[in-house]
Amino acid sequence: MPAILIPLVCGWAGPVLAAATASTPAAGAPADAPSMTGELLGIVLPLALIILALFAVLHVARRRFGLTGQNATPLTILQILPVGPRERIVLVKSRSGRVFAVGVAGQGVTFITDLDPGDLVAPETPEPAAPPAVEGTGIPRSR
Repeated sequence: MPAILIPLVCGWAGPVLAAATASTPAAGAPADAPSMTGELLGIVLPLALIILALFAVLHVARRRFGLTGQNATPLTILQILPVGPRERIVLVKSRSGRVFAVGVAGQGVTFITDLDPGDLVAPETPEPAAPPAVEGTGIPRSR
């Protein structure tokens, strides 16, 4: 036992143990050559998993943070109101939900105002009331 401990403690045992534990293949057995398919799968499979993980992260980021592609427009035209032959007032909505009015003329574009969300809701119009009936006949009065 002391004969084994002395080389281990002194650091001489590394090459000795490596040589002793190395197994040599039998004379007739072929050496294990790595197969081309195994190496290809070892490269392509992790790469495919990384690409799928990146697509999953992109999908979650788009859903969570409202990220969109290049085709998404940052401004949307809600309404165009003609004012003159070449003048208009345009209501524009931004991606963040802000709505503002812009004057468009033949000479240029002018910012008019920001609109509140209450300004965009159409006012409720009451239904027209039926004219009062002539007493006793049930027939509406004509004007």
